[in-house]
This record gives sequence, structure tokens and C-alpha cells, in this order.
Amino acid sequence: FNPATEIAFALPQATTVDLAVYTVNGRRVATLVNQDLAAGEHRVIWDGRDTTGQRVASGAYFYRLNAGGEVQVKRMSLVK
Repeated sequence: FNPATEIAFALPQATTVDLAVYTVNGRRVATLVNQDLAAGEHRVIWDGRDTTGQRVASGAYFYRLNAGGEVQVKRMSLVK
């Protein structure tokens, strides 16, 4: 993706959601969601910036979605 990507997910019921982006080494780069969300479809945009607002380098990243006791991890590639 460049310059941003959309992460879409659906929740069968209201729950606490933790959605974060990590480097391949496991360092948390950005927290996109850390709150209770209602049931239904959700979309979150990651603009390729870290928690301080700085653009991250090109490369592979992972997002980790933890919601309702279930964890999903997906790989993303940022190309500048």
C-alpha cells in the first residue's frame, strides 16, 4: 500500500478491540484502536505513521486484531 491502507473487520457483538501495527521484529509501531466497539462492520485507516506521527520506512508490517478473545494477524507491505 501507499500511502495508506484500510483494515476492515466485522464484530458479531459489542466488545473491546485492540488493533495495532507491528514490525516484523514484533515492535508495536502504532495503536489504531483500543476501545469498546459496537457489533457490525468497521473500517480503520492506517496512514503509514507511527505513534509519534512520523512516517515509517518501506517494508513488511503486521496488524494484530484482538477482539472478543479472538486474535487475527495479517501481513501488509508498505511501498514508497
